[in-house]
Amino acid sequence: MLAKRIIPCLDVRDGKVVKGVNFLGVRDIGDPVERAAEYYRQGADELVFYDITASHEGRGVFTDIVRETAKRSFIPLSVGGGIKSTDDFKEILRAGADKVSINSAAVTEPQLIEQAAKVFGSQCVVVGIDARRSANGFTVTKNGGRIDTGVDLLGWVRTIENLGGGEICLNSMDADGVRGGFDIEMTAAVCSLVKIPVIASGGCGKLEDFYEIFTKTNASAALAASLFHFGELTVGDVKTYLHSKGVPIRL
Repeated sequence: MLAKRIIPCLDVRDGKVVKGVNFLGVRDIGDPVERAAEYYRQGADELVFYDITASHEGRGVFTDIVRETAKRSFIPLSVGGGIKSTDDFKEILRAGADKVSINSAAVTEPQLIEQAAKVFGSQCVVVGIDARRSANGFTVTKNGGRIDTGVDLLGWVRTIENLGGGEICLNSMDADGVRGGFDIEMTAAVCSLVKIPVIASGGCGKLEDFYEIFTKTNASAALAASLFHFGELTVGDVKTYLHSKGVPIRL
């Protein structure tokens, strides 16, 4: 069985790491390059950077921060926010990212997934999804959760895989920042439909939440922010705990 991955997420706004609840009420956490270096020292398997206002503000992503992080953190780095074209992919990858995450642009222009996969390889293409519960199941949002597209989540993940997306980062808008646990129902439903890796995101509040997501779903990785940012747990704490519970993990 492949080892499960623990991934700190760094939401960046105006050059600082921030964290909020349901994408609102954000707090300044600190310098993204320093934070990334610390998580590398703690044993993170990967890092995720999101420029959380790039799409909403209609601008490109922060290549300077990516470049500096790549010099100090020698683990896979995924970067998203404001990506609209294969040229943007090329710019981010050249800056030192290993993967590029698209969210709003993928919903608006699904062919970008296919184009990027053909040019750079599926392994570089991560499709981020901010989804929430609706009357009929789960729907996809865009622009940092500001716009509900009405797109059915389960149909969308199948489309992503068919177009060549290499990985899905599934964030529950309902659970984001609330710290009541990952959305097991949503994650399990998505994992059952696709063969590509799924990263669970949104809602982690304690050690047991990591164990639950890996034992109740087929998620390949768990992404968290608040627990790590506020120093309540280290990546090492999580890995030691999971190892003790028999979850395959890289120590």
